[in-house]
Amino acid sequence: MEKDAADAPSGEKKLLGAVHSVESFGSVDGPGTRFLIFLKGCAMRCRYCHNPDTWDYHSEDMRSADSLLDQAERYREYWGEDGGITVSGGDPLIQIDFVLQLFEEAKRRGINTCLDTSAQPFTRKKPFFGKFTKLMKLTDTVLLDIKEIDSRKHRWLTGWGNENILDCARYLSETGVPVWIRHVLVPGVTDRDEELRSLKSFIDSLHNVKKVEILPYHTLGVYKYEKLGIPYRLPTVNPPTEQEISHAKEILGIQETKN
Repeated sequence: MEKDAADAPSGEKKLLGAVHSVESFGSVDGPGTRFLIFLKGCAMRCRYCHNPDTWDYHSEDMRSADSLLDQAERYREYWGEDGGITVSGGDPLIQIDFVLQLFEEAKRRGINTCLDTSAQPFTRKKPFFGKFTKLMKLTDTVLLDIKEIDSRKHRWLTGWGNENILDCARYLSETGVPVWIRHVLVPGVTDRDEELRSLKSFIDSLHNVKKVEILPYHTLGVYKYEKLGIPYRLPTVNPPTEQEISHAKEILGIQETKN
């Protein structure tokens, strides 16, 4: 995972992050046009995950913050006023020490920062909480994935309860960090009206939510399971219809955009 690189001239020890991949132009993962950095490592095992190749913490691509940001800045002219970098995963909070260095350097360069996380590592205990509070001061937007509002179902779906994830959302609200809430809509799993209404009530209790998004379930990553020799655990589930997506958006109060 995070490995030490050579010491910087200032004496600060630089870390290497375990990178899965990067994308030069992202238009849906945060405000504006963004350079996307996908890090390795995730504690959850979502039944519908389309990137199981990010689960483990090992990577042949170990990068420094400077290396990633040097690459990102090649595309800076396309970012406009709102764009910048988005760090995703896996879950980047697994490599929180590296993300801290990355965002510190990004801010030194005047780069807008966005963190895409499911917040499963979140805790208000030390040492994580101290690192997290510092990271949030360097983060312009958090994309927070809420997989399922009911903790029992969340455990069935991901292998973990969601109490700490909802607590993370509350903390971000308390401190005013801008948040986009994301919810993957899986037919027969995360699309029940009662739970969508509960999710809406929870979102309404927060004071920092700038956007709510439905991410329709898809099966584009199934081939990765076959390649890795991992059984895919939702083999009979189909993507939601446009009607199902519209219905979920209506419950969550998401305004439909028309082309």
